[in-house]
Amino acid sequence: MTRPTLPPRFPATPDQINAQVRAFYARVREDATLGPVFNKHVHDWPAHEEKIAAFWRNAILFERSYDGNPQRVHIERPDVKPEFFAHWLDLFEEVAMQTLPPETAIPWVALARRIGVGMKAGVQSARQPKDAPPILR
Repeated sequence: MTRPTLPPRFPATPDQINAQVRAFYARVREDATLGPVFNKHVHDWPAHEEKIAAFWRNAILFERSYDGNPQRVHIERPDVKPEFFAHWLDLFEEVAMQTLPPETAIPWVALARRIGVGMKAGVQSARQPKDAPPILR
């Protein structure tokens, strides 16, 4: 059975997604907080950018081209700190507002922030002592 094609969540093209991902990671590589973490773990930037672009094409365009578990990847990297997520998202928003038209940038940033809340919570939860109360924010 063929699944129906879903419309994009908001106006975006694969080229816009690729451009945003490339521009964002160019900034990440130079960032004083995020750069050292990413540069330690990412050894093939084009492959990483393609994988993340596939993640976003799946999330925005419903392409089903991404196969991965970003939550697990972030949890398995002890130098990825929960407090980095706010900075990551602020940088993502800054690049999006410079790179994309508002009708694409604004909803994409909102989606990224929703995903970021879940990612941060997952990292915090995984690193808490098993008998600690849950973090509910």
